[in-house]
Amino acid sequence: MLWRAAADVVICGMLLQIEPDSDRCVSEEENRGAEAEEESTQLQTGPAATVSHSRLSKLPLARIKALMKTDPDVSLASQESVFIIAKATELFVEMIAKDSLVYAQQGKRKTLQRKDLDNAIEAIDEFAFLEGTLD
Repeated sequence: MLWRAAADVVICGMLLQIEPDSDRCVSEEENRGAEAEEESTQLQTGPAATVSHSRLSKLPLARIKALMKTDPDVSLASQESVFIIAKATELFVEMIAKDSLVYAQQGKRKTLQRKDLDNAIEAIDEFAFLEGTLD
């Protein structure tokens, strides 16, 4: 599977843009709606004002909840737990994509390849649990 490292990554139907020099990924929705979200959160005040988790997550929360429920040990999953899993997944994918991007750039390429992911998994201790999963 090939990904465009310096430009776009598609995850669960959501288009994410990886900025090689920045510390985070930016989705198209986030680019368009960042100002509108700031205004709407500033208008809400008081203890009843809560921000919807679905706006803060780039991944579909319903799918994540369904995946969580496939585990026989999980009978109920709160909205907060689903949101935390979604956010952790986003951060994990962002981290491994950025680390793989370094290896793609060393090969003077702008496209992530499987070998870039393999190199990142082998070189970085945090990804040791992934060794052998891409085989």
